[in-house]
Amino acid sequence: MKEVLDTEKLINCAREFCSCQSKVYRAELYGITDGKAVGTFVEHLFKDFLAEQYDLAIGNSANGLDLPSVNTDIKVTSIKQPQSSCPYKDSKQKIYGLGYNLIIFVYKKEDDEITKKGMLDFLSCTYIDASRTADYQTTTGLRNIIDNKGNVDDVYAFLTDKNIPADEVTLYQMAQDILKNPPAIGYLTISNALQWRLQYGRIVSLEENVAGITCIVKYDGK
Repeated sequence: MKEVLDTEKLINCAREFCSCQSKVYRAELYGITDGKAVGTFVEHLFKDFLAEQYDLAIGNSANGLDLPSVNTDIKVTSIKQPQSSCPYKDSKQKIYGLGYNLIIFVYKKEDDEITKKGMLDFLSCTYIDASRTADYQTTTGLRNIIDNKGNVDDVYAFLTDKNIPADEVTLYQMAQDILKNPPAIGYLTISNALQWRLQYGRIVSLEENVAGITCIVKYDGK
């Protein structure tokens, strides 16, 4: 019987996957410029890689998490603009996090015009615990207000200024909750939209060690 996948095994597999799949030329990647198509290809490749070794429940990206057994979603993005989208569920996600973990693969793509094959070089890979998936500026701003003895009106004004998507009554209730339960610092940049737009530049360039963030492949800036 195969072992059950857990977070530690997931991280180790991601490291091995990046090592063995980087710079592998494939005919099916040649000429593809659509980031979503590349992302789908890598997600399926990684899921198959995991399934060869572990017993896991694999979700469908269209209706849930990619790896529900470890409460984790797979994100794949180009180094040119490391970002992706995710479903909007609740305005509190920007403050308290998405509610699930992320594993982020950041790649550079090149095509070989002679062989008509394309390859992906995985320049960065990071595992982010759910507790660190909130918006950086929002959470640092709220923590600064709280540390500076701010009250519910201060927090409410901040939420309003940040255009947190909610009505006045909901925002005021959120402000009261935030004072009772201050958020952890998140490390994503989350833009308001019909879907959240997640940007990972801070994660890719992160130098310090942060609890809840595991650097699997460190970006060397090249």
